[in-house]
Amino acid sequence: MVSQNPLLQYPHRHYGMDHKRYAWEMLHQRPRVQWPDGKKLALWVNISLQFFPLAQTDKTFPVPGGMRMPYPDLRHFSLRDYGNRVGIFRVLKVLDRYGIRPTVAMSADVATRYPTLCRRIVERGDEVIAHGVNMDCLHHSGIDAELELARVQSTCQVLRQATGQAVSGWLSPGKSQSFITPDLLTQNGIRYMCDWVNDDMPYVVDTKNGQLVALPLSTELEDTFVLLNNQHSEQSYVEQVQDACGFLLREAETAGGRLLALSIHPWLMGQPHRIGKLDQMLAHITGQQGVWSAPASEIIAHAGM
Repeated sequence: MVSQNPLLQYPHRHYGMDHKRYAWEMLHQRPRVQWPDGKKLALWVNISLQFFPLAQTDKTFPVPGGMRMPYPDLRHFSLRDYGNRVGIFRVLKVLDRYGIRPTVAMSADVATRYPTLCRRIVERGDEVIAHGVNMDCLHHSGIDAELELARVQSTCQVLRQATGQAVSGWLSPGKSQSFITPDLLTQNGIRYMCDWVNDDMPYVVDTKNGQLVALPLSTELEDTFVLLNNQHSEQSYVEQVQDACGFLLREAETAGGRLLALSIHPWLMGQPHRIGKLDQMLAHITGQQGVWSAPASEIIAHAGM
């Protein structure tokens, strides 16, 4: 019997999802993914190079890593700046030690304010994906469509010009989106986004301008989430990532290729008291049989998307 209560009458209600962004399906029902050379686990390390304005204006929600004290919050501003001046080079050195090819999510303002750093990333051959204008230019339903479109356009234009790369990936500041963000991304040549974490593996999303791949960048294993949000110790962070690695390798034995996505922030993990833990963690992962390290676009290509 259909309820007569108008609050219970929802025209989009049907089996599966209540939207048309992607089809309903369970992970175990999808075709198995095969990584190169029979590897079982793809390791995706994403480094976020972010710019946090000292005068933070968007107070819609607390920006992860944003300014927390009255203006001028030099305490937190200078710590974030530390990541782009010092921490990033320590992180890159550790990644190179284990042959890990990262993806670099870069704020457009980093490319303009730190041109030497941007050139270093490009010269290394690291893949750059768009990370918004800066960490104060948020994407959410409280801004109008024209402003959000301008932010996407500006980010893509600046980064493509600065890097000479296609810049086909996107990570929103704070992983925040409006209802139309996916449509604006494909409108501006973005092929994949990393904001949604409702899966372990990439999947296809429909937009008004064609398909977009959702490549989940785990929040649960993100350094800022574990260390700052959950206030766990550095050793606990290492153990959580190692546990995830072991579980996914075992799951891949019967379920096909799996993905271990790690989000690293140089202003946090590039500190002298933490860089050793990053080294320890990556030494363990790369020491396992069946691990393949690759940047985001290669992972998507080998997943057949």
